[in-house]
Amino acid sequence: MKRIGQFIRLSRLLFLVGAALVYFLGVGIARYLGANINWGVYLLGQAWVTILQLGAHYLNEYFDAPADAENPNRTPFSGGSGAVGPDKIPRQVVLFAAITCLAIVASLTVLLINQAHPSGAAFLLMVLIFLGAFFYSVPPIRLVSTGYGELTTTILVANLVPALAFVLQADSFHNLVAMTTFPLTMLHLSMMLAFELPDYSTDLKMEKRTMMVRLGWRNGMALHNLLIFTAFLLLGLAAVLGFPLAIVLPAFLPLPLGILQIWQMRKIADGAKPNWLGLTLTPVVIFGSMAYLLAFAFWTR
Repeated sequence: MKRIGQFIRLSRLLFLVGAALVYFLGVGIARYLGANINWGVYLLGQAWVTILQLGAHYLNEYFDAPADAENPNRTPFSGGSGAVGPDKIPRQVVLFAAITCLAIVASLTVLLINQAHPSGAAFLLMVLIFLGAFFYSVPPIRLVSTGYGELTTTILVANLVPALAFVLQADSFHNLVAMTTFPLTMLHLSMMLAFELPDYSTDLKMEKRTMMVRLGWRNGMALHNLLIFTAFLLLGLAAVLGFPLAIVLPAFLPLPLGILQIWQMRKIADGAKPNWLGLTLTPVVIFGSMAYLLAFAFWTR
């Protein structure tokens, strides 16, 4: 039972829920535009995304285990799961779990090709998602240590996953997908920066050049605040450009939390003692609630 609990921690289930939510959003947009939902394809596509994400999590834990062991500020959302190491899950087991997930992804790819007959656009999205997820942690590219891993992950989760969900149902792109996901892109990247702040000193020590390290903590915090502001600005711009108000307006409900997050970041920048849990939990709620509100609006109209 202890080992099962450690594997649950290792799998970072909350992040899996986030990807499932944006996939649900992509299918909801297709439904809103009149597509007939193929539920078999929906489930296969969701399984493909989730198992690939699990494999990426395990690879990240395997390659980041030495640095994560040195982190004194671990939260449920940053600093690794804390489930790998002596008297915990051995690194070799984590690597085997990652390889198993990738093998399942290969099988699901074959099933998707046979069942969904994906278009060239869908197949291209699948390739890009796989490459981004795989090389996020794996040498020699190892995007997580270049300062570009955060941007890659953001594009994968906030843009490519909902786009894949949409294209598997609708067979072509639509500008409504971009208008919907761009605000989520801003929020996701700000969330990634918030996750990296508790790890800042450890990443410097281990020479892990994350985006926060490359920017410097002051510039990184300023960018974090700007991204939250830009997300809600893009929502307003979408409304001006014809985005249905019945869908846009509910998505503004997380705005007070966005203001709270900016205030928390500014307080830390001014020297206040950080509440790492609050600082990392709030952006999760902001991103998740906006994605849910957008998805709910599309699915109910």
